[in-house]
Amino acid sequence: MLLLFSAILGLYFGLFGLILAYLRRSSGGVLVPLVSAPFLWTALELLAAHLTSVPWDQLGYSQVDNLLLTKLAPFTGSYGISFALIAVNSLLAAVFLTKNIHLRLRIGAGAILLIVLLQLGSFTPSKPSPTNNYAVLLQPNLNVGTDNIWVGPEWDEHTSWMLQQGLRTCSPAYVGVPEPDSQPTAQSCSQNVPPPGIVIWPEAQSPLRSDDPRLIALLHTLATTVRAPIVAGMLGEDQGGIYNSAVFVAPNGAILGRYDKIHLVPFGEYIPYRELFFFAHKLTQQLVDLQRGRERKVFRADGHSFGIFICYESIFADEVRRFALNGAQVFVNISDDGWYGDTSAPWQHLNMARMRAIENHRWILLDTNNGITTAIDPKGRVTYSAPRNVDASLIVRYGYENDLTFYTRHGDVFAYGCGIIILVVLLFFAFRRHLD
Repeated sequence: MLLLFSAILGLYFGLFGLILAYLRRSSGGVLVPLVSAPFLWTALELLAAHLTSVPWDQLGYSQVDNLLLTKLAPFTGSYGISFALIAVNSLLAAVFLTKNIHLRLRIGAGAILLIVLLQLGSFTPSKPSPTNNYAVLLQPNLNVGTDNIWVGPEWDEHTSWMLQQGLRTCSPAYVGVPEPDSQPTAQSCSQNVPPPGIVIWPEAQSPLRSDDPRLIALLHTLATTVRAPIVAGMLGEDQGGIYNSAVFVAPNGAILGRYDKIHLVPFGEYIPYRELFFFAHKLTQQLVDLQRGRERKVFRADGHSFGIFICYESIFADEVRRFALNGAQVFVNISDDGWYGDTSAPWQHLNMARMRAIENHRWILLDTNNGITTAIDPKGRVTYSAPRNVDASLIVRYGYENDLTFYTRHGDVFAYGCGIIILVVLLFFAFRRHLD
């Protein structure tokens, strides 16, 4: 596998070396932008993540199932995969655009070989990732927005369901990603199972806040009954305001702390430049105008550490890696994907979370209000998942990891390198044009 991977990288740079050698002996023509295209594309994706803050469904995610190509991710993030895809397509374009017949044949043969190797990566066998614990992921399938009522009999109904489902030891599930025409199957579970490693509620499980005495009592009861830590999505509040939060409860029922969401959704959780967009308050009328969290906390219980991020924070690779850098052995991503409706967005959100697992070599426990609720292994594979748009209690196995990948340690250095190269190319041609 390592030799095959090295061969792919060697072909990339060898073929681009041929093009560069040709450019030195000629005026270059259209080959200059072709050589620059992978660097430019990668730099633009980096801008989308760090400047516009909308890195949704970038090109590299299309290969999340390619177990060969995703070996780049622990080093370069998804940016390296995007770079590779654009590089191959640039090589194919060069085959048709270069006038040098010998160079055309060499590039064409290399590009075809690369395509074959990359396609083989989709079928590369791999061993299952080891597991040493299991989690209970609650999917309550509550209505999104103001219809989510938690008063009177509704309180009793919701809390009773959470207590009952938190104690279950088995439930029907899909093997892998839920498919529209497939049916979930019953898992084979023993009746004598140890306490779960963690029980998780999804994002904004209720409109109640973290200081509500009834909610504190409920969390204490659940934690001490199942003898496991609890992660519960809810609204947090302090002197600074109201937050989209996740409370972490120890197995003895003590609340160990709260993670407040740092990367908020503009026009969904807050209004940017409020004075300018004074008319936009209607966009957040069903939500509280939230405050931003400040710390990427890692919580510890039973000798293990958990990093929690909320909703679409999972699409920001450079932010998620910091939880592993801070010591998280497993990731917990809680979300309410009900806002997406019956669109492709929940599957896109899932694939982006899968890439975070690959980049950091961590299990991700993805718990959503109405699906897709699942466990993702460190190679980005979906293990079991709950059916969508139903209330479910999903039991999944997972493991703890301690290693730090190159990407976890250093972040987007590859993408920044591509950006620097593009700036150098632009400055070179601007200077050359000035001289001409």
